[in-house]
Amino acid sequence: MKLSESDPLTVDLSGEKGRRVVVLKVGGNELDDETFLFGLVQAVKTLQQDGRSPIIVHGGGKTIADFQKRLGLEPRFIEGLRVTDEESLDVAEMVLSGLMNKRIVRQLVKEDVRAAGISGVDDGTVFVEKMWHPLGDLGRVGEVQDVDAGLLTTLLEADIVPVISPISVGAYDGLSYNVNADHVAAAVAAALGALKLIFVSNVPGVLIAGRVVRGITAGQCEEWIAEGSISGGMVPKVRSAVDAVRRGVTQAVITNLAGVQEDGGTAVASG
Repeated sequence: MKLSESDPLTVDLSGEKGRRVVVLKVGGNELDDETFLFGLVQAVKTLQQDGRSPIIVHGGGKTIADFQKRLGLEPRFIEGLRVTDEESLDVAEMVLSGLMNKRIVRQLVKEDVRAAGISGVDDGTVFVEKMWHPLGDLGRVGEVQDVDAGLLTTLLEADIVPVISPISVGAYDGLSYNVNADHVAAAVAAALGALKLIFVSNVPGVLIAGRVVRGITAGQCEEWIAEGSISGGMVPKVRSAVDAVRRGVTQAVITNLAGVQEDGGTAVASG
């Protein structure tokens, strides 16, 4: 399948709607918590009341691992990246595009928020190529190459909240691929010219010496990662946030649900 000849992650989303898009990326671990789900819906409602158009991109890594074990499949990782053979891809697609996706949509609809669950496969929204790693074959793990915002634009114009599973489609082989949800969120935000991309965490922002940093540059990010002040699961979030603003997202923020509603957290700049 041919990728666009122009910048593959940029789409002209005309009108005021495009300038009001806020992309929320939520992790799979949080989605096992009913209290978090309720708070997520309230955050979405707050954004809508403020005239914003929310999009949710979600993960589901822990649940994928649980189902792999139930089916006798051993989760394997290379430098933190999940190795996804064909059997594991079936599990990932079932969990992400089915169980986890509909869990979010169901909660939104229950609270009278119009929502539709899709994956990167639907309408060819997110195209990827196989990700290569020098330390081994990751299997069906994809790297985002192109975003087609057509379906997302249609949903937003109808005031329907898109809920996106990161399972995406191979640009040249048409196969499904497992993709890091942070990367999909960053690519979607950039493609839509989003006002803001928010990585929703269980902490109020990037913590340095126990305190939330209100603003951070790309250079500071790498310095703090190198010295260990930023570590663990915060590292890919920070780097995805940096990548998003470099691609044209107005602002990338790392915060918790309270920060979404109160406009708090750590804002990441490209400098």
